Amino acid sequence: MKLFGLWATIVVFAAAAAGEQWLVLEGKSGPGKGKHIVLVSGDEEYRSEEALPQLARILATHHGFKCTVLFAVDPADGTINPNRIDNIPGLEALAKADLMVIFTRWRDLPDDQMKHIVDYVESGRPVIGMRTATHPFNPKAHKGYEKWGWQSKEWEGGFGRQVLGETWIRHHGKHGVESTRGVIAPGAGKHPILRGIASGDIWGPTDVYAVRLPLPGDSMPLVLGQVLTGMNPTDPPVAGEKNDPMMPVAWVKSYNKARVFTTTMGASQDLLSEGVRRMLVNACYWALGLEKKIPAKSKVDIVGAYKPSPFKFGGFVKGIKPEDLK
Repeated sequence: MKLFGLWATIVVFAAAAAGEQWLVLEGKSGPGKGKHIVLVSGDEEYRSEEALPQLARILATHHGFKCTVLFAVDPADGTINPNRIDNIPGLEALAKADLMVIFTRWRDLPDDQMKHIVDYVESGRPVIGMRTATHPFNPKAHKGYEKWGWQSKEWEGGFGRQVLGETWIRHHGKHGVESTRGVIAPGAGKHPILRGIASGDIWGPTDVYAVRLPLPGDSMPLVLGQVLTGMNPTDPPVAGEKNDPMMPVAWVKSYNKARVFTTTMGASQDLLSEGVRRMLVNACYWALGLEKKIPAKSKVDIVGAYKPSPFKFGGFVKGIKPEDLK
């Protein structure tokens, strides 16, 4: 009996330690009650480790969704470290998730971690991809899911191109110099994701990414990215070919009969824009088939203190553990 008691104690402490490697927010009241969204962060530049916890707080607090946020964690000390491209603990949560929101960049995950993502995607459940999710995997040390990598020749463009609609091409706006204003794409104004959003409501300091036109399959552009001359939402657009034609920065498509929403916006500073937050919240409703419950103007107020770090390599806040974000 003593051995059993000791073993039970070890199991409890092990489970507690594992639970501290991610953030779980139980949904309050709202249309999302009973739905579980798993948000997967892990990029070195655009502060997904800051953006996704704030998005999760908005979804849980204002809309009732249960949200689990996963991070790139340094196994040596348990801190969030986006430069660790080989470890995102907690991906097992995808087994019972209703929606995956992914914002990773060039991860080289072990096969046992990648399997959870692949199993989720192939199960026919919805996916939302943000910013660098167009190039989320770059398998080098781990080869079991090599075709999912952004440079895949076996599966052109890997996850980004095949599932989301595009992989990494290049910067279209000048990085760190020309910001992005969202313009509603022709014919898209009545789409549920754009409910309560007008041209110009969406803005972000991140630049427009290039995509190949037309987007593949049944992709439908929702928002076009107007390249601006500077880093303020009131700056005028750049003259010439950068805005003729404008690149899509948000679109919908399907994969394996599941709904997919992709935006090349979504860095932590982009979420200071009410229009960006509303687009992402509405996209979660739509992806889950709850578009009839999207309010005329969904509540997207910032929850708690939110002072996002500027996007740059090496710019993450060091020494933070997922448990510190509770």
